[in-house]
Amino acid sequence: MTLRIPKAQLPAEISENLVKQFGAVPEPFEVTAHNPKVARDSSEIGGRVGEWDMADEGLKIFAHMAVAAQVGCGWCLDINYFQALHKDLDLTKASQVPRWRESEVFTPLERDVLEYAEAMTNTPPTVDDELYAGLLDRLGPAAMVELTAGIGFANMATRNNSAHGITSQGFSDACGIPLAARPEEAGNNRSGAERPAIAKSGIDKPGVVSAAI
Repeated sequence: MTLRIPKAQLPAEISENLVKQFGAVPEPFEVTAHNPKVARDSSEIGGRVGEWDMADEGLKIFAHMAVAAQVGCGWCLDINYFQALHKDLDLTKASQVPRWRESEVFTPLERDVLEYAEAMTNTPPTVDDELYAGLLDRLGPAAMVELTAGIGFANMATRNNSAHGITSQGFSDACGIPLAARPEEAGNNRSGAERPAIAKSGIDKPGVVSAAI
């Protein structure tokens, strides 16, 4: 898939800073730059989401990846795996999120969070009382609200990117452990695009990247 909208020209200083952080300019920034208000507000929302701290960071990243895999947003799946590396999460688990139902590496709590992320992403949502109550009992109200809002944000970001035709830029290539494909996609190269050399360090505010994003 190719971008359905031309990339906007970013100011040189912003482009240089993004390249220093990621090794390439993330395409969502180049797309949303066509509308400065949307670009600014999207980044601000993503930054605020990234500052939430009542729910486990790993659970939130895995949930975002589950949404991305289900929606088919290769970019969000890719960048969240990259963020997992920089947050020192278990990369073996992160790499298996797209096929979590077949994998044996996840704890019961992680599996329920991934199921919850997919249930929220279904249209219409398929969250049931038992799944919700089980998570609420283990996470507590504050973390449950945060996890749910984070999954909602992930749906906004992934569907936004998918509609624009934004696909993986190869950020996960720096992670060392191959990122698994969803079972029905195994063997398929969805993007077919040439990938840039990605920096292995420098995510200053990972939440901002999830934003526009």
